[in-house]
Amino acid sequence: MEPLQILTIPDDRLKQPSEPVTSFDDELRDFVAELELARQQGPAAVGIAAPQVGVLRRIAIVDCSNTRKPVSNHGNLVLINPEITHWDGYEVGREGCLSVPDYTGNVIRATRIRLKAMDEQGDEREFEMEGYEARAVQHEIDHLDGILFIDRVVSRRTDLFKRKVYR
Repeated sequence: MEPLQILTIPDDRLKQPSEPVTSFDDELRDFVAELELARQQGPAAVGIAAPQVGVLRRIAIVDCSNTRKPVSNHGNLVLINPEITHWDGYEVGREGCLSVPDYTGNVIRATRIRLKAMDEQGDEREFEMEGYEARAVQHEIDHLDGILFIDRVVSRRTDLFKRKVYR
């Protein structure tokens, strides 16, 4: 299976809101497997959302297992129709994105969140997250709403940085 093509700015599809998933079938599970392969091919990618491959459905994958000392880590999560039900605290942190390969930026995010989402079987799940995992999930949910991290930087002059090396 060849990895899906990652869309990059200025592709207009990245700015479109996604539709909820209503059918939990083999076609969905096959797409999730392809999306995971695309995430794994991305350099240091901890997350990916369906709109990043041109599919405007509310599907994201987040896996912070291999990051440095995550405060919370639920492993490889497939999040379908995710919704943040509570958030607390805030922190500025540096983010990058497969769809914005030439830049990183400082973005304000909640430090702790409660999340509900469905898995590939259509079962509802709930999570409490904090730290880097909470940041990664918020980043991916933004993709589902047609928002990129560069839309959230406070100042493009002081908070957006040209990437030197993509690792």
